[in-house]
Amino acid sequence: MRVLISAGETSGDMHAASVMHAASAYGEAVDWWGIAGPAMRAEGCLPVATMEALNVMGVGDVLRAMPRIRHIERTLLARCEEHRPDVALLVDFPGFHMRLGCKLRAMGIPVLQYIAPKLWAWGAWRAGKLAQAQDALASILPFEETWFKARGIDARYVGNPSVIACRVGWSPDALRARLGVAPDTPLLALLPGSRAGELRRHVPILAEVAQRLRSTNKELHIVVPVAQGVAPKTLEPMLGARTHLLPRDDAEFSLRGVSAAVAVSGTATLELALWNVPTILVYRAPWLMALMARGVVRVPWVGLVNILLQRSVMPELLQRDCCPERIVAEVARVLRHPQAQYDAFAELRALLGVRDPAPAVLRQLTLLAHKSA
Repeated sequence: MRVLISAGETSGDMHAASVMHAASAYGEAVDWWGIAGPAMRAEGCLPVATMEALNVMGVGDVLRAMPRIRHIERTLLARCEEHRPDVALLVDFPGFHMRLGCKLRAMGIPVLQYIAPKLWAWGAWRAGKLAQAQDALASILPFEETWFKARGIDARYVGNPSVIACRVGWSPDALRARLGVAPDTPLLALLPGSRAGELRRHVPILAEVAQRLRSTNKELHIVVPVAQGVAPKTLEPMLGARTHLLPRDDAEFSLRGVSAAVAVSGTATLELALWNVPTILVYRAPWLMALMARGVVRVPWVGLVNILLQRSVMPELLQRDCCPERIVAEVARVLRHPQAQYDAFAELRALLGVRDPAPAVLRQLTLLAHKSA
């Protein structure tokens, strides 16, 4: 089977690589080529273009990179003419992949989109465009299957990759041993995000939170995970006594057993829930982006945990509420009363299930290729 596979950012690279790994584990003979990140290349994908060349952030960067992005698209389509794939697997990154998917389908190449754009939160009008861009959709959120099917899209919930990723890694005792602290030491994780803008806006706020908590709770130790690609120097304002940097790229990385966390909105908040860590979600967006979001966002929560459970489980401190005073007060409350979040996280784990999405995506991919043969 010849598969064009494409990912445009680090998380997509990891998810795509997991599907490739599943194919190897099942003994499937697959010729993978496309837009590949380091994890995909390690699994044997031939890169027609690298993910790094495609991954840009911010409106200005996107505009400057547009000629390069269009060149990558043309190169990919030319390769399809010369070495026609049986099927294409496009992973997340909808801004690029919806356009690419339409062009691939116009060439008669079936397309499986893995991880859906969040049209249910904003941009529901784009469902028609998505329907034109893929033949099948592999979703990682349970409610999406019904939502997309109601709009004529062949969607199927395949499981959530974070569930699988969070089942491995340090135990609570192993984490404390790694940090060199006693088994009963209270730990607070501070996660300021991984993108440059997020770090610029949130590191100063969380640095102030860390300073206040260190002065009022002499037993508390603070853990600051270092996301891949983030220079530790960026996080220096958050450092101080009883504070530990913890590289996220450690194969055993886990925050299981941390007493509480403050995390910038994103996949990390879902991971924290799966690790059973009571969490306060924070986010401060640029004022123009926040103003625009008010007009288009159609869900009452920002965090995935709250959206999935359809109620406020994790406190969300956004914009002006994302300030040291409010965060410190919420940390104190959550440390005193964690049980409500523990109960909700058990409900979340039951909702998401335990299925591994990679083999399910591989099965969908194989069926799609055979159906169009």
